[in-house]
Amino acid sequence: MWNEWQRPRFEFDQVPYVGAHAPLFAHQYSHAWFNFRGLHDKFADYFANSIVATKIHKMWCLELAARFPDYSEDLWGISASDSEHGYAVWGGPPAMGRIDGSIVPCATGGSLVFMPKECIRVLQNIREKFGKRTWKKYGFVDAFNPLTGWASSDVLGIDAGITLLMAENARSGFVWEQFGKNPEVAKSLELAGFQPNAKS
Repeated sequence: MWNEWQRPRFEFDQVPYVGAHAPLFAHQYSHAWFNFRGLHDKFADYFANSIVATKIHKMWCLELAARFPDYSEDLWGISASDSEHGYAVWGGPPAMGRIDGSIVPCATGGSLVFMPKECIRVLQNIREKFGKRTWKKYGFVDAFNPLTGWASSDVLGIDAGITLLMAENARSGFVWEQFGKNPEVAKSLELAGFQPNAKS
């Protein structure tokens, strides 16, 4: 039953949030279709929670700059992706996988609705500074490592997809609007126990 599912609580630099031992995409994909803004269930406001989780991910990446000097305000974001040594399920916090300084463009691309200015800043920097290695006919490559010069040769549909969906939702909310016209959407949110947030 849905009400028996767990909502693990995490804390980073004394900031609590609902999370999972999973890469950053765990905070993104449901939001591509469902407009959770202004809604909550008995556990959380998941849109607000994903904003917090994305901010924490950025903070965590910036703390890693002591080990990986490529990470900065202009360059952060890790999620499951290719690596120089094959597929890597990496991210954090807490740290998972053998993090090596790689950057995954769809980590910030998929977070555009949560931190638009910060994520656009990163994506523009990747395009402008590393575009010859990271930008192909269909968009950003899956991952690259500024410290070693490695870049994936693959542009993946799942990466481009989450980036495009979140970009349009951040820009106009069009995907949310169109998806939300399906009667099953409102019914599923109701059955899952979602309610409007109290007006302040």
